[in-house]
Amino acid sequence: MRLTILMVLFCAGLFAGTATAAPVILVMGDSLSASHGIDQQQGWVSLLAARLQREGFPHHVVNTSISGETTAGGLSRLGPALAQHQAAIVIIELGANDGLRGLPLTQVRDNLQKMITAAKSRGASVLLIGMRLPPNYGPRYTRGFQNIYLELAKENSIAVLPFLLESVSEKREWMQADNLHPNAAAQPRLLENVWPALLPLLKK
Repeated sequence: MRLTILMVLFCAGLFAGTATAAPVILVMGDSLSASHGIDQQQGWVSLLAARLQREGFPHHVVNTSISGETTAGGLSRLGPALAQHQAAIVIIELGANDGLRGLPLTQVRDNLQKMITAAKSRGASVLLIGMRLPPNYGPRYTRGFQNIYLELAKENSIAVLPFLLESVSEKREWMQADNLHPNAAAQPRLLENVWPALLPLLKK
């Protein structure tokens, strides 16, 4: 009798644990996702968490973004983060700092590919968020950089947002003094850019 009661309690605990385990959205990004220069709660990732709750999605957002992060840094951190959080969705928003440093495009592409492969091997869906570079880097480099995201998305059958700052970067009133980072007023627009690409993954 005592054994039966213990088994019932054990099974009840398993079901309770399963019921409360929310799917995790892991965000691996740079300063654009780390709320650089603004309050963290104003950033688009925090706004995403609030919208998910408001619209009834069970997902929990874990933001591991770091200002100044590169694809190499993100790749080195992704494995431990996946092991810790067992993410259902991985949002990769990296590459801008590589591009601004003029790093070889093959290196940027290879790092992003390895991140995509690592996430998919864990059963996670992937949203790849792209960036664009200023024209002073030259048409060949800027075009090649921009194409990395579209090519990887096609080759890996993953979701992609080609340019996070679409309809934002050209508006001076939405940019901070450095003209590189969006201000607090621009963050809802960033979320509006991300949401349509993310929504199909939320509904899987």
